[in-house]
Amino acid sequence: MGYRVVVAGATGNVGREMLNILAEREFPIDELAVLASSRSTGDMVDFGETGKQYKVQNIEHFDPTGWDMALFAIGSEGSAIYAPKFAAAGCTVIDNASLYRMDPDVPLIVPEVNPEAIDGYKARNIIANPNCSTAQMVVALKPLHDKAKIKRVVVATYQSVSGAGKAGMDELFEQSRAIFVGDQVDAKKFTKQIAFNVIPHIDSFLDDGSTKEEWKMVAETKKILDPKIKVTATCVRVPVFVGHSEAINLEFEDEISAEEAQNILREAPGIMLVDKRENGGYVTPIECVGEYATYVSRVREDPTVDSGLSLWCVSDNLRKGAALNAVQIAELLGRRHLKKA
Repeated sequence: MGYRVVVAGATGNVGREMLNILAEREFPIDELAVLASSRSTGDMVDFGETGKQYKVQNIEHFDPTGWDMALFAIGSEGSAIYAPKFAAAGCTVIDNASLYRMDPDVPLIVPEVNPEAIDGYKARNIIANPNCSTAQMVVALKPLHDKAKIKRVVVATYQSVSGAGKAGMDELFEQSRAIFVGDQVDAKKFTKQIAFNVIPHIDSFLDDGSTKEEWKMVAETKKILDPKIKVTATCVRVPVFVGHSEAINLEFEDEISAEEAQNILREAPGIMLVDKRENGGYVTPIECVGEYATYVSRVREDPTVDSGLSLWCVSDNLRKGAALNAVQIAELLGRRHLKKA
């Protein structure tokens, strides 16, 4: 027996990936509803490569009563309106937006890292999906933290334009084309030209000079992994369509060698270690697109601290950073609590 499942925001980048992954993983679904705003009502969307198509319904008029779970990819404004409505009707919301992530009554879940935290979901009947850059990082950090206890994280991200939605992807394409044909380059979605450039600015600036994206990585890592870990982040948008990369430097309480870390990461859930010290012996964003794994490469010791490591981490931000993690949360919810299937 399966579940009655809703995907809200089904016409966006993340919503489409949610549908693809539900199909790929053969999630037990008895009935599926796909929702979006009024401008997409009546459109048809594919359910992965199953050959099935579903007509988009208007979320404003949808009655969530009797539905088991809803995967939301509608942004914080939409979640503020509809998540409480769905939750109150008994439909558990798995929300990809940032709105509820730091709510103490809402579990913030990465299933490979803190699955037990989902047990608190009934307080609000809402479960939060973390920020894309946080999700892949904590998957890599968790097994190392269990071994040697991480004290401090310094991370620089290289985040693809798909993290800014379809508009971000369109802008990179349009600017690249304009440069090649000699047309004017206009910045609309991003604050500066993104084609053939990098922008050290994602989300809004805070009073301390950091950006909200950087704050998210700090606060969410503490909530998911360990509140005692010190984190500092610099988040950068790069001209890559899909796939976030991170250069991570770690300082530990206990000694850990690069070889030990490699052995641990090789066996850790959700991680694929590709770490050959030779040309091409590492993973780049273009190679992770469409994959489930979080890839780790370039593991090496940092001689500037007593117990330190540096590593390179790459993942498909539309998958592990968003849609895949949401589906994994749905699977976890089913196993631990709903138990219909």
